[in-house]
Amino acid sequence: MKCNILIHPDPRLKKVCAPVADLTDELRTLADDMLETMYDAPGIGLAAPQIGVLDRLIVVDCVKEEGEAPRPLIMFNPEVIASSDETNVYEEGCLSIPDQYAEVTRPKVVDVTWMDENGNLQQETFDGLWATCVQHEIDHLNGKLFIDYLKPLKRQMITRKMQKLKRERARA
Repeated sequence: MKCNILIHPDPRLKKVCAPVADLTDELRTLADDMLETMYDAPGIGLAAPQIGVLDRLIVVDCVKEEGEAPRPLIMFNPEVIASSDETNVYEEGCLSIPDQYAEVTRPKVVDVTWMDENGNLQQETFDGLWATCVQHEIDHLNGKLFIDYLKPLKRQMITRKMQKLKRERARA
């Protein structure tokens, strides 16, 4: 079932999420719903706080090549345990900040641990776009948005655009 995506500024997007202590069927269903929402948007990542759920859960799939099989990842309690000194700059966007993009510098390679939907501990090294996406989504779990990396003036300009968008949507 598709979920509604919160639009910045929403106070829930700035909250630190609680660790998932116990994997339940409700959480597995939520993860599936988040994947459906992400693909429909369309996006390459979605964090639980973006749909108003303050649990440490993200979903990602950075496969973009035509004809290549999707690779959806469901990550409970994801954590970056190591990151490269080498950085990458990507023009990032966010489903909670529609149609706004900005260049963000992040580590190029990250090692991440997480619990999968079966409760198994996983660890993987991500590079390039995958690394950027995972870091972006983990930031959401810590109440941080990609615009928080921008200079104050640019951040304020984007925030004002989002406030206007929310007012327009409320009137529609």
